Amino acid sequence: MKTTELRQKDAAGLETEVKSLQKAHFGLRMQKATQQLSNTATLRSTRRDIARAKTILGEKKKAAQGASK
Repeated sequence: MKTTELRQKDAAGLETEVKSLQKAHFGLRMQKATQQLSNTATLRSTRRDIARAKTILGEKKKAAQGASK
């Protein structure tokens, strides 16, 4: 997922996105453990997508916290 798409979402949308990405990553890890995963690069990309979404979520929370003071 691109950062421009993530930046358009609000904080609640980002939290749901992080949760769905974490579920997808868990499923991929289980497929890898049972040797059903053919493309292991998807693990890396989902992990990075999760980090990207969490970073933007943190930025939005920090900006909202600074604006409320």
